[in-house]
Amino acid sequence: MTGEPARVRQMWHLLEPLHAVLYYAPEAFEEAAALGYDTTERWASYFAWRAAPLGAADAREVVRTFHSFAPAMVGGYVPDGWATAAPDVVLAARLRAVDRAYRALFGDRVEGAEFAEAAELARCAAEAAGPGVPGDLGVAKAPGAPGGLGVAKAPVAPGGLGAANSALPWPDAPHLALWHAATVLREHRGDGHIAALAEAGLDPVEALVSFAAVGAAAPEVFASRGWSAAEWGAARQRLRERGLLAADGTATDAGRELRAKVELRTDEEAAAPWRALGEPGRERLAQLLGEPWLEVIGSGLLPSENTLGIGKV
Repeated sequence: MTGEPARVRQMWHLLEPLHAVLYYAPEAFEEAAALGYDTTERWASYFAWRAAPLGAADAREVVRTFHSFAPAMVGGYVPDGWATAAPDVVLAARLRAVDRAYRALFGDRVEGAEFAEAAELARCAAEAAGPGVPGDLGVAKAPGAPGGLGVAKAPVAPGGLGAANSALPWPDAPHLALWHAATVLREHRGDGHIAALAEAGLDPVEALVSFAAVGAAAPEVFASRGWSAAEWGAARQRLRERGLLAADGTATDAGRELRAKVELRTDEEAAAPWRALGEPGRERLAQLLGEPWLEVIGSGLLPSENTLGIGKV
């Protein structure tokens, strides 16, 4: 991948770990436990942290905007999680969690000029993402697929996690503004990715199966999204019938081509903020993010293999 899509993808790769510390840092689990969430596993706090910008969303809304999670799994955490802590309480706690996690990772440098400059540049890009989402945030669904999410490529009500995070107030502290910008940009990208998957006619579980088939991660990694073996197998069969999957579960040439188109379309949908920032600004932000990125990766907080395919796709 070359040109603008490659540069857009590079920025995602740099920013994603800075966002994702919220879901893995011990400080975040401590804040979640203080709110009353079960932290013996990570999903109760994950759904609360990530869904809080939507307000007191029901399970259907979270299924729609998160996209890759099985409805049955989502229903185990949403909406009951809002009885533990209201969304505004969760939003305040997640900023405390990020503040503590960033200070543990980066120390006094969060107060320094480079973090402030990075925050300013990242905010400029994030504000260019705008309050809306690229294209239609549609959900492709094969006939008979679980979850009651509508017919293939059916458009749904506008709005997604990018728009929801864009609508939140900006934190004053530069390191928190940097995290917020990273969050807006990654969720804006995710909204565009959902639209690209719908355009390709891939429902949520088919999207995961096809991604595993091109080597983004082992199928076992995608089990974290809650789909049953029967649902995974049915999705494999549908993809085989479309000529996208071989009998051994690997992608055919047509399957690889379709996934490449999805990734390219995702990069195109995510490009507007970086065009607004301009190439000098993007290059400077990439330079500023290099050292924090290395420190997050080297911290061991994040899993070495992930469902996003970072480093592989």
